[in-house]
Amino acid sequence: MADTLSVGINLDAFAHAINAIQQLRSSVTRVFDTLKDGMKNKETLEGREKAFISDFQENLHAVNRDLNELERLSNLVGRPSESHPLHNSGLLSLDPVQDKTPLYSQLLQAYKWSNKLQYHAGLASSLLNQQSLKRSAMQMGVSAKRRPKVQPTTLALPPQYVDDVIARIDRMFPDMSIHLSRPNGSSAVLLVTLGKVLKAIVVMRSLFIDRTIVKAYNENVYTEDGKVTDHATTALLHYQLPQMPDVVVRSFMTWLRSYIKLFQGTCQRCGKFLQDGLPPTWRDFRTLEAFHDTCRQ
Repeated sequence: MADTLSVGINLDAFAHAINAIQQLRSSVTRVFDTLKDGMKNKETLEGREKAFISDFQENLHAVNRDLNELERLSNLVGRPSESHPLHNSGLLSLDPVQDKTPLYSQLLQAYKWSNKLQYHAGLASSLLNQQSLKRSAMQMGVSAKRRPKVQPTTLALPPQYVDDVIARIDRMFPDMSIHLSRPNGSSAVLLVTLGKVLKAIVVMRSLFIDRTIVKAYNENVYTEDGKVTDHATTALLHYQLPQMPDVVVRSFMTWLRSYIKLFQGTCQRCGKFLQDGLPPTWRDFRTLEAFHDTCRQ
């Protein structure tokens, strides 16, 4: 194995490089010794400063010289031809006519390509498993007359179904009221009032939440968005399940309701009520625990 690993390495330059590393370490040690000892005893302050600067510059030049020598030797050392030992196949690298029959280098390339292919295939498999793939009726040989009717997508759910889902969520939380309206046709706009703490405007497209704005209970809705609105937007990106949009809406409303004790609870990390004049405005997506924005990292 030692012979295999030595293929492609200049052993003489390798030995000199080891000596150069030792010399470089000695030079660096002298630099730190100079800094540690400081100015040596001289008759005058000016003399001590000049002696210290002279010694320090000399040691730095020695470090630079040794480092350049090590870089020069490292280029002469070369690289081992076997970076991926493949059991007995490493013996192929000992072939004296490798330039004419480069079997080992081609084997390494094929091995790397196979590993990369396996990695990307695993990624593709995980992505495909996340999708609800169905068999095509054409593949099953079913005639067009007997094909099942295409189910309506979640983008075109009946308004009555959306109203029922929102009504059920409204009954789940007695301390949170949800008022639904449709000012522009079928798209729903929810006005969510959470006790006397905050109000939220949720714009929906069928059962998909497009945007949300969260304000204090008596705050003007046209003011600049704050921390809670930013966190709510992050929550919308987190709660994504296209196959079950009603679960997404219910999960988001459950997360929003956790702000009922916005001004009463302490941060789970630092245990304080306020930090930089703000209460813990972040809510964990799984546990719903409260954190300050800087404490959640």
